[in-house]
Amino acid sequence: MGATLPAGEASAQTRAETLRYVTGNTVNSLDPSVPGSTRESFGLSMNVYDRLAAFGRKRLGDNWVFDHNDIRGELAERIDRSPDGRTFTFHIRQGATWHDGTPVTAEDVKWSLDRAVSARSLAPPQMSTGSITSPEQFRIAGPRVVEMMVERPDRLALSNMCVPYAIMINSTLAKRHATTDDPWALNWLKDNSAAGGAYIVEQHRPGTQTILRRNDNWRGGEQPGFRRVIVQTVPEVATRANLVERGDADLSIDLQPSDVAALAQRGRVKVVSVPQTNGFTHISMNNTMAPFDDVKVRQAIAAALPYQDMFQAALFSRGRALFGADWTTTPPNSDFPQPMPLHTNLERARELLRESGHPNGFSTTFTIGTGVSAWAEPMAALIKESLARININVDIRKLPDAQFNTGQAERTLPFYTEAGTAWLPAPDYFFRLYFTRPQRWNFASFNNEEINALTREAQFETDAARYDAACKRMIEILAAEVPLILAWQPLHEAVMARNIEGYTYWFYRQADFRDLKRV
Repeated sequence: MGATLPAGEASAQTRAETLRYVTGNTVNSLDPSVPGSTRESFGLSMNVYDRLAAFGRKRLGDNWVFDHNDIRGELAERIDRSPDGRTFTFHIRQGATWHDGTPVTAEDVKWSLDRAVSARSLAPPQMSTGSITSPEQFRIAGPRVVEMMVERPDRLALSNMCVPYAIMINSTLAKRHATTDDPWALNWLKDNSAAGGAYIVEQHRPGTQTILRRNDNWRGGEQPGFRRVIVQTVPEVATRANLVERGDADLSIDLQPSDVAALAQRGRVKVVSVPQTNGFTHISMNNTMAPFDDVKVRQAIAAALPYQDMFQAALFSRGRALFGADWTTTPPNSDFPQPMPLHTNLERARELLRESGHPNGFSTTFTIGTGVSAWAEPMAALIKESLARININVDIRKLPDAQFNTGQAERTLPFYTEAGTAWLPAPDYFFRLYFTRPQRWNFASFNNEEINALTREAQFETDAARYDAACKRMIEILAAEVPLILAWQPLHEAVMARNIEGYTYWFYRQADFRDLKRV
């Protein structure tokens, strides 16, 4: 145990100016919109590319977290919104250049936006959540000015300009590598960059290592503290923990909760722990499959689960519980996810099973993916034990991640656990993404006409009180129908050298090197 990081490429920089980041996963694409891109690719792209706009950040206790209610210009130095909320005018920063030194033009921005809604990539479905669907919605309005029009004042139109898919691209460079079959240069941009962001890709070995050099001409924000960043894949979690604790690496974010707790106790590293406020772990029941198509069966299971024991066994209670709330019919606010009125009550569970026509219980399977087995296995064992007390026999199945994902997408899993994260943590977006339409992220295959209608209306609701009321109603329906069971929000935990400052929890759950400095 205890690999030493290669540093030959970084020899020109001092150790103090270099950040070494070790991850268990890989940067498999420099273009985050390429299908199959990993979360690490999303994170890297935020440092390499600019977007027109960016979310701000705010303090949460001693830590920094993103603030989706505070949107500022990034490549745009100013953003104007028309009084009717349908037109956004982006003014490109004076003096903004690409990494090759050429100036950023309105034509580049228009091409980048056209690509985001036209390429066969991950971007168009995301952009559509903000009513951004067609190149005709973008217009060059001056030498450094581009307009974006939406048919109705969508609450999330501007927010979508902040996500990793909305990258601004040096179109002149990208077009040189476009082909008839690939007019948006997806293949070339997967392994090459045409960017103007805070860091320049100096070396990229897909799946192994990426080295970034600070762009001293960047104008999109405060100059980053590190001149060089080395991103290295180290598969073994114990090795990553050891590297940071020994001082051979500066940062890692994907360690096991048990390792993080031990590292924090020994005190040789700094640990930043923030609840993943835009995420949730859930226990899903396929609402289109018997017996889970019966709401009383779902309510019975919700009343039989040992919530606190599961939370402790899975995560050592390191997170925010989404069970145990004391409200009954109306939630205290429209925030989502929020703690739900879920409590263990075996007598009530047995009564609900009798009412559902299953007085003697039934048999089912509970599926977990191998990638989450560290926390899901102890949870599954407790679910099996607890449901046996109401005569539900559970067979635990552990599937390779690819097989699990296929089963989830094809809706063949009756009962399983998984986690979800919404980039845009607005309540209506959560419900639209996770509880409507026959698409992958509707984990429970839930179909409720009232929620379908409420999400359609809330997307364009400009009155705050009416929006609030609609979101509260959606939460009420969720509590009554229990299409899935909200369990908890795990902590996002970053382990780093004690002299690293500025770490921020971002909606894409990756490190943003632009925030960091060594003190």
